[in-house]
Amino acid sequence: MNIILVRKGGRPRQLNLGHPLAGVAAAVTLCATLGAVFALGMFAAQRFGGGRPAQQLAAIQGELGQQRADLEAVRRQARDDLDALAVRLGQLDAQVIRLDALGERLTRMAGLTKGEFDFGQAPAAGGPEVRVADGVPPLDFLRSVDVLSVQLVDREKQLAVLENILMSKNLLQQVRPSGRPVRDGYLSSYFGIRSDPFTGHRAVHYGVDFAGGVGDDILATGSGVVTHAAPRLGYGMMVEVNHGDGFVTRYAHLSESLVAPGDVVKKGQVIARMGSSGRSTGPHVHFEVLRDNKLVNPKSYIEGTG
Repeated sequence: MNIILVRKGGRPRQLNLGHPLAGVAAAVTLCATLGAVFALGMFAAQRFGGGRPAQQLAAIQGELGQQRADLEAVRRQARDDLDALAVRLGQLDAQVIRLDALGERLTRMAGLTKGEFDFGQAPAAGGPEVRVADGVPPLDFLRSVDVLSVQLVDREKQLAVLENILMSKNLLQQVRPSGRPVRDGYLSSYFGIRSDPFTGHRAVHYGVDFAGGVGDDILATGSGVVTHAAPRLGYGMMVEVNHGDGFVTRYAHLSESLVAPGDVVKKGQVIARMGSSGRSTGPHVHFEVLRDNKLVNPKSYIEGTG
C-alpha cells in the first residue's frame, strides 16, 4: 500500500508502506511517542498525584502551630518572671529603706558626721573597666536577686544588733555619773585628808565641794532614780540618786530639794538649789560618788574619765 504526500508548491511524494524500512520507522515513532507520554504521566503523578501536597501542607501547618505554642509559652514565662521580679524589687526597696533609716539612727547615736556614712547618697565607687570574657555563662537574674535579698536581711540583723549595743552604751553613758553638779562656781575642797573647817583637826573628806551662791542650780550628773530627798545628820538637806550599775551620787547642804523619792531624773536636770544647811561654813554643794556602796574620789567622774 502506498501513501502519497502532497506539499503546497512542491512535488508530491509517495510513501510505500510495504517497504521494510517504513515499518521500522513507524515502530520507532510509535515507541518515542509512547515514551514521551509515559514520562509526562510520571512527572504529573509525582507533581500532582498521590495526595502528597495535602500531607505536606498539613505538616507545615502543624509545625507552625507548635512554634506558636512554644512562643506563647516563652511569653508566659517572661511575664511570670517579670511579675516575680517586680515583687522582689519591691521587697528589696523596702529593705533598703529600713536599712537607710537604721543607718541614719546609728550615725546619730554614734555621733558620726555625715560623709562616708551619709545614707542619703550612694557610696562612691570606681575603677577601670574589665569586660567579662566571652563564653562566661550569664547569671540567673532572679537567683541573684534572691541572694541579694538574703544578704540585705543579714545586714539588717547585724545593724539591729549594733543599734542595741549603741543604745546600751548610750544608756550607760546617760546613767554613769559625769560632769560637774553646778553650772558655775569653783572647787573649794577636794576629796581625801584635810583640816576639818570646824575643829582644825586632820579628817577625811569623802566628797568634793563646789562653792557658789544660795539658790544656784544643782544638776544631776547622771540619769537615775531619787532614793533620798530630806535632811540627814551632817549633810543638811540632801538628795541621793541611784543610777544603777552600782553608782550612787549625793548632793548635800542644799537650801531646797526639787525632787522626791521615786522620781526619775535625767542627766543635767535641775534637782535642787544650793544652800548652807547642815554642817557647813557657807553656801556650797557637797558632792559624793559611791561605787558598789563604797565612797570614791569624784574627780575622775567630774572630768569624765571615771
